[in-house]
Amino acid sequence: MRRRRRNGRQTRSDIRRRHRFRLAVLYGGVFVAMSSLIVRLAETQIVQGATYRASEQVIHYARIPVLPQRGWIYDANGQVLAWDVPVVKIELVRSVSLSDAELRREAALLAPVLETTAQALYARMTSNPSALEVTLAKGATDAQVAFVVEHQSELPGIQVIQDYERQYPYGDLAGQVLGYVGPITAQNVHQYPGYLDNQQVGETGLEYEYEHLLQGRPGYRLIAINSLGQALGVTKELLPKGGDNIQLTLDGREQAVTQEIIQQMLASNPAGKSISYVAAVMLNVKTGGVIAMASYPYLDPNWYVDGTYTDHAHYLETSGAQMNYAIQAINYPGSTVKPANMIAAMNAGVVNPQTKILDDGYIYVGTQIIHEDGGIAFGWVNPIEALTVSSDVFMYEVGLRLGKWFGSSTTSGGTYPASAGSYQNYLDTDFAKGLNDIFQEEEDFGLGPKTGIDLPYEVPGEFFVEDYRKGNIQVPYDVQASEASIAKTGKYVNYGSPASLADADIGQSQMFSPIQLAVYAMTLADQGVRLKPHLLERIYGPSGTPNNGAKPWFTYKPQVEGVVKAKLWEWNLVKAGMHGVTSNPAGTAYYAFLGAPYAAAGKTGTAQIVMNGKRTDNSVFICYAPLNHPLVAVAVMAPGGGYGAQFSAIIARKMIDAYFDEHHEPWMPKSQWTSTRIPKSWFSSPAYRLPEESH
Repeated sequence: MRRRRRNGRQTRSDIRRRHRFRLAVLYGGVFVAMSSLIVRLAETQIVQGATYRASEQVIHYARIPVLPQRGWIYDANGQVLAWDVPVVKIELVRSVSLSDAELRREAALLAPVLETTAQALYARMTSNPSALEVTLAKGATDAQVAFVVEHQSELPGIQVIQDYERQYPYGDLAGQVLGYVGPITAQNVHQYPGYLDNQQVGETGLEYEYEHLLQGRPGYRLIAINSLGQALGVTKELLPKGGDNIQLTLDGREQAVTQEIIQQMLASNPAGKSISYVAAVMLNVKTGGVIAMASYPYLDPNWYVDGTYTDHAHYLETSGAQMNYAIQAINYPGSTVKPANMIAAMNAGVVNPQTKILDDGYIYVGTQIIHEDGGIAFGWVNPIEALTVSSDVFMYEVGLRLGKWFGSSTTSGGTYPASAGSYQNYLDTDFAKGLNDIFQEEEDFGLGPKTGIDLPYEVPGEFFVEDYRKGNIQVPYDVQASEASIAKTGKYVNYGSPASLADADIGQSQMFSPIQLAVYAMTLADQGVRLKPHLLERIYGPSGTPNNGAKPWFTYKPQVEGVVKAKLWEWNLVKAGMHGVTSNPAGTAYYAFLGAPYAAAGKTGTAQIVMNGKRTDNSVFICYAPLNHPLVAVAVMAPGGGYGAQFSAIIARKMIDAYFDEHHEPWMPKSQWTSTRIPKSWFSSPAYRLPEESH
């Protein structure tokens, strides 16, 4: 019993000691906690007090648009032809209505910050009144951005935009093909639903054609603003989505060389000063892809991006450089149409390999006398020779036979069949059918209708007929209406002249564009298979390029637009005649292709035209090469350039040489082989410099 009490007393003592220890720990913890609280309160009050006080006074948020990077454009070899450079802009957005007085007040407030005068800034604010936004400063500094954000309430309509500026690193290289970008305007805003007012959109060329791919989707940053006008930071962010990148069939090196060739020809040729424009197109025979498309005078798209187009106003207004002459200009094709019209004649049975026609240099058609170009007389000519030497009289006779006008010669004007009855009935029946045979065959080859190339503003060709009621001047001729009427009633009322049959067969009653002529040459090379011309080759996502191993989400597949039906012997006959043009000493382009290490098929064209009130010649040439297993087709047009062989054929030859050298074709001397890169000499060449120096 004693032992238990003693043990009990020891236990109570132990408990008291433990209680004292716990109290000491508790008091110590309270002291530490209070000390920490005092320190924290001091830090909050002294160090972060201003921030917290300001944050309690947040009254609104600023939503700053973040525009997407526009998709880049690459050439066939992966070289960048158009790209975007990041830039911060300060812009006036006209969706906010401001009075003139308010604009002047804002200009006065902003001018010192933007390091300009109030008058100059006001002038910029009121410039281009149709634009929905006006850029006041590019590459804005942090201080300028902070000022606008802090004074947002005093600057309605003024926004800070994180944007990208479009740049074309090679200047006027394929300028009309690439096109340029510009602001959304009051006139075109309806075309861009869902766009921000300050987005840049494609206005011409591929930039316009593929706006839906290149644009991307905007994002934004939400910035908290306190009552003092201070930005407290980004509270929310939606990243923009960049536009898709596209790769073209266009070969940057071939394009550069082509533009240099044209510039050199203009400088060295006596006719250079009288030439208003030159257009040259090279197509891939296997795919229809555009390898090169040059349109002189040249245009630098950068002028429209940085606003310096005003410095070049005189050049732009007087030269017509804004036009892409390859697709927007039509002119008389001259004898380049003869291969197609020879096919039409053979299909109709009026010409065969044994056909021979006497070419004495001229014939009468009715009361009109029409001459061989240059007054040359070729004597007896067969179909192959007719193409090789370009006999007009042979083709005059062929055209007349198609329209059933017989007996024209050096002594007789010929006449129509007695079975036709009246002359007017002849015109409405046999004549119209013959003219349709010529024009429809040309359309089947791609001459006349739009080709459907993926560029905006392409124009169709036109067909004409002489109107005897108007003194035999040419008036438009509607091929489709004529054929529809003949199919329905057996006739098409017109007031033509049989001379139109002769003119049509040598390319003097129709007008075509260079792209149509290039498609025509490609169709001849493919023995009647007409492919659709195109510039787009592949589409990549925003992070994919031709150079980083990414897989394109779209790859173009060649599209057959039509097939010209003809027998193999007919194709071979035309091919032989066109080969003679470049290989026979009597051929019209023999000297242009003299010494070429490959065989080519070509056809010159020299059409009489009037420019600036003076008679001159439209120089035209079409060709494909190599002769067997063709790879490329070319068309060149230069109004005022003289004979097709003297100007356009030389350009075509040099274009083909450059392409074969670039692709190291085995028939080209290795010493001439080049790389696929755009030449370093491009930036010092007249083709690059002259447009910039022209203002």
